[in-house]
Amino acid sequence: MSETFCVYQFFANDVGYEKVAQYVPPEEAIRIYNVLVTSLGATMGTTEKIIITDGLDLTVLEWQYGKGIVFPPELNK
Repeated sequence: MSETFCVYQFFANDVGYEKVAQYVPPEEAIRIYNVLVTSLGATMGTTEKIIITDGLDLTVLEWQYGKGIVFPPELNK
């Protein structure tokens, strides 16, 4: 069985969050992530954070508005 991932986006001003994708393969999670980080909300700052979590609900990738990728830090170069 292959590993699956979830993708979330968090909105500015504590408006809340949305689970954009649940239990998708890694390629799909990255595709969705790329769409979200280039979206109008991410560009304007109404989306302030996007994360991908693994099957154990651990964050494997985190992007923040104005900072870019913050986790894992070695990807923020």
